[in-house]
Amino acid sequence: MDLSDLKIFSAVVREGSVTRAAQRLYRVQSNVTTRIRQLEEDIGVSLFIREGKRLHLSPAGQILLDYADRLLALAEEARNAVQDPRPRGVFRLGAMESTAAVRLPGPVNEYHRLYPDVAFELRTGNPPALSKALLARELDAALVTLPVADALFEKVAVFEEEPVIVSAAGTPAIGKGKNAYFPRTIIAFEHGCPHRKRLEDWYALRGQMPERTIELGSYHAMLGCVVAGMGVALLPRSVLTTFPESRRLKVHRLPPGENRADTYLIWRKGADSPKVQALRDLLTRQRARRRDPAQV
Repeated sequence: MDLSDLKIFSAVVREGSVTRAAQRLYRVQSNVTTRIRQLEEDIGVSLFIREGKRLHLSPAGQILLDYADRLLALAEEARNAVQDPRPRGVFRLGAMESTAAVRLPGPVNEYHRLYPDVAFELRTGNPPALSKALLARELDAALVTLPVADALFEKVAVFEEEPVIVSAAGTPAIGKGKNAYFPRTIIAFEHGCPHRKRLEDWYALRGQMPERTIELGSYHAMLGCVVAGMGVALLPRSVLTTFPESRRLKVHRLPPGENRADTYLIWRKGADSPKVQALRDLLTRQRARRRDPAQV
């Protein structure tokens, strides 16, 4: 049983005869008759009560007609949906913790206003985990930092971050001067976090190595530990706007060449759906306005 069988069956019922159904469907009468008999053989019941040349729906035929109408309507809805260029349906978006907390609320609110037929599902994680989820088709797109496998993903830069090192207020300048001070403990996410790698690389470039790493699962927990003097952390400066005790922190800016981290929207090659296109266009427009506020 396929949709074309159900379409022929429905036409015979609506037209009241095989002849008129054949005319409506632009088929020869014998073809319609054969398809109805094949459908009956397939499901193992008679769909019509035949009285000479007249056909009446059998009880089984009446049941099938209800399902046929619903299936044909659903198929038409699906056809229209995939041909419709407007974003619709569930958008499974992945993002790094900092991006989800600071950068996404405004754009997602604007996206909802423009495309109310889209429902977001958000997953946070580090770039390697989000990339794997994209390849497994568990996500439609994700917001990550580089590196990204160019052979597997399309990408576009959407946010520009300034990574900074933060310590408790009153801490000496870090990594500066002849007798430079390097805190022995760093506070970071698990391996795979780009900000943890950036901080470890910062130490390595200066011939140093932290003695201890405290792994935590949220930026506010990390910042709380920093305020308590337990160690230092590296994170996007924008995250500090969400931390109510930021006055208890000291911000250490990185030198040029180390003080920029772009966030990219990535998606699988060949999976550039209307939902992804709409988010890409929205985020790139907003990025352009941030760089040039005179743009409308």
